[in-house]
Amino acid sequence: MKQVENVMIEYLASNIRTIQDFPKKGISFKDITPLLQNSETLEMTSQLLARPFRGLGIDYVLGLESRGFLFGIPLAQDLHAGFIPVRKPDKLPWSTKQVTYDLEYGQDALEMHDDALTSGSKVVIHDDLIATGGTAAAATRLAVEMGAEIAGYSFVMEISALNGRRALQPDVPVEVLIQV
Repeated sequence: MKQVENVMIEYLASNIRTIQDFPKKGISFKDITPLLQNSETLEMTSQLLARPFRGLGIDYVLGLESRGFLFGIPLAQDLHAGFIPVRKPDKLPWSTKQVTYDLEYGQDALEMHDDALTSGSKVVIHDDLIATGGTAAAATRLAVEMGAEIAGYSFVMEISALNGRRALQPDVPVEVLIQV
C-alpha cells in the first residue's frame, strides 16, 4: 500500500507549478491551483491528507488563511469534524481572540472567533505549506490558549530546508504529502 501511496504523491507533486520571482524577486512560489482544478488530484489530495487522522476523534480542523481553507474544509468533512477558519485581523465578523507572531521583518497576527473552540477539543491545524512554521505555531498558541489539544498538523507541502517543524509542538504528528 505504501508503494501505491508514493506513486500517488509523486503524481500530485508533478501537478504543482513553480513560479519564479513571485510574489517578489528571488521567491520560487509553489502553486497548488493545478491540484484544485483537476478532479482526480483534488480528490486524491483530500484522501491522502485525511488518512493519518482517521479514527482519532478529531473535533475540528483549523484552516489557516487563506490557502489552508482550500483543503481544510474537505479534510474536516472527511474526518467528520467541524472547520474553523483562522484569519488575519479584521476578517471575522464575530468577537475574536488574537495572537501576534514575529515575521522576518515585523509582526503579523491571527484571529479566531472567541467561541470557536471548547476546552478539550481535539484539533488538526492545516495549511497548504509549512515553511518557517511561524503561522502554524501562532495558530497553535491561539488554539492552546482556548483550551484545545493539538492532535496533529497537516500540510500539502513542506520546504524542508527551512525546518519549520522546529516551531511546532514537539511530540505532535506533522503530516506532509510533498517535500520540496
